Amino acid sequence: MKGLGEKELELGLGTGVVFEIMKREDNEICKSKGKEIGKNLSYLVSVNEIKQLLSRLLEERKLSKVISKRENILEKKKNQSKIRIRGIQNKNLLMINKNNLKQQEKKNFTDEGDLLFKMGIKILQQSKSQKQKAEAYLFFAKAADMGNLRAMEKMADALLFGNFGMQNVTAAIQLYESLAKEGSYKAQNALGFLSSYGIGMEYDQAKALIYYTFGSAGGSMMSQMILGYRYLSGINVLQNCEVALNHYKKVADYIADKLEKTEGIPVEKVRLTERPENLSSNSEILDWDIYQYYKFLAERGDVQIQVSLGQLHLIGRKGLDQDYYKALYYFLKAAKAGNTNAMAFIGKGNAIGLHGLGLLYFYGKGVPVNYAEALKYFRKAADKGWPNAQFQLGFMYYSGSGVWKDYKLAFKYFYLASQSGQPLAIYYLAKMYATGKGVLKSCRTAVELYKGVCELGHWAEKFLTAYFAYKDGDIDASLVQYALLAEMGYEVAQSNSAFILESKKAKILDKEKMYPMALLLWNRAAIQGNAFARVKIGDYHYYGYGTKKDYQTAATHYSIAADKYHSAQAMFNLAYMYEHGLGIEQDIHLARRLYDMAAQTSPDAHIPVFFALMKLETVHFLQDTLFFNFTMRWKWMKLNNTLGPYWDFFVIGLIVALLIILLRNRHG
Repeated sequence: MKGLGEKELELGLGTGVVFEIMKREDNEICKSKGKEIGKNLSYLVSVNEIKQLLSRLLEERKLSKVISKRENILEKKKNQSKIRIRGIQNKNLLMINKNNLKQQEKKNFTDEGDLLFKMGIKILQQSKSQKQKAEAYLFFAKAADMGNLRAMEKMADALLFGNFGMQNVTAAIQLYESLAKEGSYKAQNALGFLSSYGIGMEYDQAKALIYYTFGSAGGSMMSQMILGYRYLSGINVLQNCEVALNHYKKVADYIADKLEKTEGIPVEKVRLTERPENLSSNSEILDWDIYQYYKFLAERGDVQIQVSLGQLHLIGRKGLDQDYYKALYYFLKAAKAGNTNAMAFIGKGNAIGLHGLGLLYFYGKGVPVNYAEALKYFRKAADKGWPNAQFQLGFMYYSGSGVWKDYKLAFKYFYLASQSGQPLAIYYLAKMYATGKGVLKSCRTAVELYKGVCELGHWAEKFLTAYFAYKDGDIDASLVQYALLAEMGYEVAQSNSAFILESKKAKILDKEKMYPMALLLWNRAAIQGNAFARVKIGDYHYYGYGTKKDYQTAATHYSIAADKYHSAQAMFNLAYMYEHGLGIEQDIHLARRLYDMAAQTSPDAHIPVFFALMKLETVHFLQDTLFFNFTMRWKWMKLNNTLGPYWDFFVIGLIVALLIILLRNRHG
């Protein structure tokens, strides 16, 4: 398909909508992208479709001109007429005509904005590259100028989250505040989030709660999820499991409805704390351009690539959609080439194939509905460990489809499927715990399960955009996206937000606020079971980051991380504190034991533990052997004053130097 040329735009609209967008001097977005729109739109939308749009807009504008001419004629007649008979009636008639004309113009303006917004959405949905997606925002910008609320929401989000380098928090807030007055629940949720963090607005948790409440009442799933997390954790509200359950259930019902229509797509959640030195490798997520290259190789007959793409689509990894048809397509190509691995995936008796046959009989696709046959195939696939088949069995017993209702068996199969992360199985388990069907009723368990389902929502895609923004060095855009996800209760996002904040590279928050906010987020992540976050809280209290120095509190958090999560770092830190009596009573024997445990827990701890023990043994040998009289012991106590608080590191350095000298002499 060729690009749009002059012939395609010769519709009598020389300065039509497309060119108007490109010519708006006050629109920086349109300035930068306008030159490319004629070239790129043809790849996204058919020429005929654009012709129809432009023709329709032309007709509306012609109608507007006709109406304007009529208004001018009426005005001219009024000025020229000297007849005063029934003057008041003529004046009223003129006012009525004016109002009608204004309403018609307003309607035309609104319709044009709606059309531009719909075109932008269509482009956005059909585009894959960032360059193509950016073109959609040309339409959103124009539609927003025309007062289209949905387009304004899109532009406000782009300005807040930094889509395509457009981040401007101040402008985003102005748009959100305008939208909130119009009742936009998305704007209310965004303003609640910004108030909660103090980004571009005053830090105000009470105001944030009000915004979230209005947002949830208006239909915001994000606000519902945020409120669910707040009531679950007792964040600025009284902890209330039942209220949390109510909020999470509404979101989970919405997600489950989507999942029942299409397969769930898990989103990769990269931990920045685990990959600070290796982010550029991007091994967790497959770039779209690389994926296109792999597809090219697969079509050219690269069997290994075919099998790899089949596996990625089978389970939905590396940011690719879970798509059984694409998986089967690539497996078949590889199998025809003689690849045994591909044959195994689609071979006779394969669990996926058995599950597929079961679905055909269950839904009556191509064959009559036959629950007995469906049950047979589901059982065979479930016995082979296929989670989707286990879920289907659970659903049959839960709903009584072709079998007697049996909540005990339903629970069994839902539980088996949930262990592999099958989202609908988790959803039905949550329902059973919430209502007490087939299992002892438990609000807390139900909420935790519902929370897991809610975290599969489309908003989780921000993990990808936030990660790419961080990798590209756009720290502020990355932080805002991770922070919103953190507010919704995602533990990984809480850790990532805290990690970015403590680096102090972000510019959208004052530096003095970063450590306290990071500590708050580390604490939320720790409560959700993150051992690294628990150690971080200990560090913050040990060094006094974002809080007062408190060795006792630091030791408490290190103890939790060591005892509950077997963290080698926590064991090492705690051993050091026992060795020096920091916040806890000095205990050399316990310090030795903890150092040894750290080395046994993690191979990475061997070297630091070796030097720590060498220093400990050397120091105490000197204490016990050389400094036995009172005077010398008093001088030893004064070492901190004479050599400084880090004299022990000096001793370690001395030991290392001696070891190096001994090794050199030995080899010499």
